[in-house]
Amino acid sequence: MQCRFCKTELTDVFIDLFNSPASNSFITKEQLNEPETFFPLKVYTCPSCFLVQVDEYKKSDAIFDSNYVYFSSYSTSWLAHAKKYVEKMIDRFGYNAHSQVMEVASNDGYLLQYFKERGVPVLGIEPTANTAAAAKEKGIDSVVDFFGVRLAKQLVAEGKKADLLLGNNVLAHVPDILDFVGGMKVLLSEEGVVTMEFPHLMQLVDKNQFDTIYHEHFSYLSFYSVQQIFESQGLEMFDVEELPTHGGSLRIYAKHKEDTSKPIGENVALLLEKEAAKGMNTMAYYHNFQQRALKVKMDLISFLIEQKRAGKRVAAYGAAAKGNTLLNYCGIKSDLIDFVVDANPHKQNKFLPASHIPVMNEAYLKAEKPDFVIILPWNLKDEITKQLEYIGEWGGRFVIPIPVVEVL
Repeated sequence: MQCRFCKTELTDVFIDLFNSPASNSFITKEQLNEPETFFPLKVYTCPSCFLVQVDEYKKSDAIFDSNYVYFSSYSTSWLAHAKKYVEKMIDRFGYNAHSQVMEVASNDGYLLQYFKERGVPVLGIEPTANTAAAAKEKGIDSVVDFFGVRLAKQLVAEGKKADLLLGNNVLAHVPDILDFVGGMKVLLSEEGVVTMEFPHLMQLVDKNQFDTIYHEHFSYLSFYSVQQIFESQGLEMFDVEELPTHGGSLRIYAKHKEDTSKPIGENVALLLEKEAAKGMNTMAYYHNFQQRALKVKMDLISFLIEQKRAGKRVAAYGAAAKGNTLLNYCGIKSDLIDFVVDANPHKQNKFLPASHIPVMNEAYLKAEKPDFVIILPWNLKDEITKQLEYIGEWGGRFVIPIPVVEVL
């Protein structure tokens, strides 16, 4: 395997989470007795550019199809984050009725709806037809296609250019990251702004967030690596923010290298220095991550076996992709976790891939009254513990699995 950016041959394994189905490939009751397809989940570190990456074992067009089950609008905290972003961009850059905002991986219109409310013209670009259909119901015009140079040139030929081109949690999802960033270069207006948000590799390593590794994520990104990739396509970073979302993310701001209207802020150099001080530009930083994941695996299995022997019932909340990575790496099945609850009706009454744990609605949780609820999307811990605080009425307790197994 070669690095998807600098083409260096990859031999250094960052972590091996073994074979796993695609994390969002939920199955129906009828499919329970059918074979499932598993793919290697082995992640490498590039010794040249330090891009951490998995090979494209499962093709992106097979992952992001019309059966895709992730709809952004089911998280109230994520909607609040999106609305706050829109207000910030309008305040900072003055977008109005004469601007054009485009979002790559616009999903169900969770973010663009707030620009539309403010009278700013919007266009969504989304490869999954079912989420794009939900966006169109909100009045968000959406192109159903994968983004890259081809589509960017097509949109430019139609007279479309982006004054703001944004993407949240998509940069890690693209197998051909150079074509993706190259497409942004083509589509961006002369003095336009690119913003991208993605989980920060530094947080993944420091906080043992190995469960954020799954087949939808082809790359695991440091600011250093992303800056190199953007520069190779003629785009320059002029600002960056560290965000609390998804366990710790970055929001990068980029412009055309030729655009002199935006000075490069001090945050760019400060974050590069912070990463260098951590050792992120050395291979030593990426060693021993496997052992930290193994400790969580052993502790979680021990906890579940202990509860089973004590006659206790354990459920989970949030049928998230990261939860599937955790459960499948640990080899946990429906004999140790009775069910998982999720607010998304597109996931309910289906089963998690490989573990075959049934996905139920919240009413089922209230009826069954389990002794423990494991919060699989630990990044939404505050939102979920507040929403489900009533489990304390029957003595129920929450369990957080990452960065270490903890009973609240």
